[in-house]
Amino acid sequence: MDDRPNTRLRILEAAGEIFADSGLRQTTIRQISARAGVNVAAINYHFQSKDNLYLETLRYWKDVAFTKYPAEPWTSETDEPERRLEGFIRAFVFRILDGGVESRFGRLMAREFAEPTAALDVIVEETARPTFHLITGIVGRITGRDPASDAVLYSCASIIGQCLYFLYARPVLRRLVGPDRVDSMNMADIAAHICRFSLAALFSTKNDREGASS
Repeated sequence: MDDRPNTRLRILEAAGEIFADSGLRQTTIRQISARAGVNVAAINYHFQSKDNLYLETLRYWKDVAFTKYPAEPWTSETDEPERRLEGFIRAFVFRILDGGVESRFGRLMAREFAEPTAALDVIVEETARPTFHLITGIVGRITGRDPASDAVLYSCASIIGQCLYFLYARPVLRRLVGPDRVDSMNMADIAAHICRFSLAALFSTKNDREGASS
């Protein structure tokens, strides 16, 4: 049995590449074993099943992404909510668009959203829900609204949607404006634009509310 210390890591790294490209259903254990340079028995030993390997692969690459780009890497809860939103957006954009291996979690999640599996419930609870609570709390403070309100939910969906557009629509953008222009887009510029655009909308929402209540 292959139980060398780096065997589990090699499997997770190989699985991340293949699952991101092909998804859970189209990927075979033999493909992963060949990419990792281990035998099938080693994968069964470390992960017991393909479904469990898939879940642990999502968790592993989530940790890789969030280690480099934490949810609030440049701010804290004591900062103004506008600054916290800027930090949140910047980290989110960098996490999903980074050209390195850190972006693999974004690719895995894009595949999971398109072809949901049983792992989605776990990932929502472990990753999406804490992120959701963070951004709704920030947006609630900026707009002066209940974080659980529909208005805050819609605003947060719009912010996240802007970020994800640059991931999911990349193949379309390359055809619309040309691959060179898309490939030259700077992550910091994208994040800064989304932040400016979002804050303008949130301030407008807040002012409308204050005007209606005065």
